[in-house]
Amino acid sequence: MDFPLARRAAARFDVVDETGSTNADLRAHAADADAWPHLSVLVTRNQTAGRGRLDRTWVAPAGSALAVSILIRRALDPSMRGWIPLIAGVAMADSVAAQLPDRVVAVKWPNDVLVDERKISGILAEVAGDAIIVGAGVNTAMTEQQLPVPTATSFAVSGGVVDEDRLLADYLRTLDRHLESLVATGDAIVSGLHARATARSATLGRAVRVWLPGDRMLDGTAAALDGEGRLVVDADGESHVVSAGDVVHVRAN
Repeated sequence: MDFPLARRAAARFDVVDETGSTNADLRAHAADADAWPHLSVLVTRNQTAGRGRLDRTWVAPAGSALAVSILIRRALDPSMRGWIPLIAGVAMADSVAAQLPDRVVAVKWPNDVLVDERKISGILAEVAGDAIIVGAGVNTAMTEQQLPVPTATSFAVSGGVVDEDRLLADYLRTLDRHLESLVATGDAIVSGLHARATARSATLGRAVRVWLPGDRMLDGTAAALDGEGRLVVDADGESHVVSAGDVVHVRAN
């Protein structure tokens, strides 16, 4: 498939048969703003050396997943940059939900997309000079036996036959629309993004364990997102603001 819908949603859209990392490839092009403008996209169905958050590896059998990276060139106040991965998570969740209407699709803070509590997509945002690269991996044709962990899922496992072109087109258009709204207002609450992220959240209102930098651990209740997209966790009578950490949803016994 040549992704005709997705191509129309991007400034530049390149498909490669195989690569180590679409994020790394875009990073190599980030300095060339003329050839690689805002909303340039790189896609593959075979990424061999992908990375997730916290430097975790992300590997999938060839043809069983999509890896897509987007180059973002929009001036944002530094306090708003933390919203970019959240915006990407919401945009991907909306795009997945459009093709799995009978499933519960939500976002685990900051940007893991879950289908019925199992992860179907992960997102990694990285700074590249004046630009930001947003990479996403989406499990498409992966079978139950190919899933890396029991908490993962795919379109195939979730009972859906994914339209990859539509998925990417929806994701690109939604991400760009949310980003432009944030740039125009400079405020996630005024733009409505805070409300959208809150509505899509699988984390808020739940008991969580957050692994913080420095091997610290925080147990509490995920209470809210603040104006910068950080997670507010209530624990021991205090509110703790988390800007970076690995969140685990604690299940009731």
